[in-house]
Amino acid sequence: MMPHSLDRLTIRGFKSIRTLEEFQLNNLNVFIGGNGAGKSNLVEFFRLLRSVIDGNLNDYIRSGGGIGDFLFNGSKVTSQVCSEVNFGPHGYRFSLKPGPSGTPLLTAEARFYHDEDSGWRELGDSTDGKSFLEKESDSSNRRYCQQVYDAISSWQIYHFHDTSPTAALRQCEIIQDNKVLRFDASNIAPYLLRLKQDNHDAYREILNSVRLVIPFLEDFLLEVTDSGAKQKVSLTWQQEGSDYPMQPYHFSDGSIRFICLATALLQPNPPSTIIIDEPELGLHHSAIPILAELIRDAAKRTQLIIATQSPALIDKFGIEDVVVVNRKDGASSFERLQEKEFSAWLENYSVGELWSLNVICGGPA
Repeated sequence: MMPHSLDRLTIRGFKSIRTLEEFQLNNLNVFIGGNGAGKSNLVEFFRLLRSVIDGNLNDYIRSGGGIGDFLFNGSKVTSQVCSEVNFGPHGYRFSLKPGPSGTPLLTAEARFYHDEDSGWRELGDSTDGKSFLEKESDSSNRRYCQQVYDAISSWQIYHFHDTSPTAALRQCEIIQDNKVLRFDASNIAPYLLRLKQDNHDAYREILNSVRLVIPFLEDFLLEVTDSGAKQKVSLTWQQEGSDYPMQPYHFSDGSIRFICLATALLQPNPPSTIIIDEPELGLHHSAIPILAELIRDAAKRTQLIIATQSPALIDKFGIEDVVVVNRKDGASSFERLQEKEFSAWLENYSVGELWSLNVICGGPA
């Protein structure tokens, strides 16, 4: 496993996830399930976790409809969300419950740091929704919490679903916003420009991968323009055989989404864990094998958590990379496939075919 990547995950009472106990995670984890099975709720849990760490819990809960909408079957059935994440010799846990006037209460927060004799250190209950772990990172105790805080902060959820004409990734962005790729690729142009200037090998690898899917793309132009006191750059590009500068709106939705995916998966200094929900969305079927190869390659350098409902995508992975998400008794269940249980089937069928034939429980009936 990579440093700071997730080893085990426990979630109780979150959306459709009634109980997920110490689920083991590998470098590559491909979750597949039908609509409503709960795979997107697993991704949503990581958004909740980041909102706690980033100090945005109250806004996150409010934007999601209130704390009751995050509890398994509502507040009449479930009193609180409980979670624990373990990574290497460290860990973090917290609970979330309804407070006065429907505001969320962050309770039972604790961290585990391997150098401390006491193991788990209880941090307490927060009345304002602000994480004590975040507060400790700026205190005299930072030696004990910094690695825990930094690890969770390094887990990145990428979401490239918005490719509309007004999407941020199709707009100009200030040239200085180029240090890391943002979760929605809103700074894709300045980030690629920095790679083109400072890490040409990584840039060429991204460009060559994109050209496998968009063969008429010759290169990104990434022209810098002055906008008042600031310099901005957009995803301008050159078409093969033409010197006419193409604009971001000339890319199809699938094309620009693949550019973002390739950049995220091939970035030279990736987050310790990358989480992507339905990366196949809007892609041409011929792009799926290339996407799968990028995912497999990235899993050698970082941890990948992928949620998908594409049989064509899981076809390209080993069966033990795949976790099937089902609904059982009204709750999401998670089961990692074992090759020994399907060895006879795999002599004649691919993993995606077994899913489509419903041999792997949860596929289309």
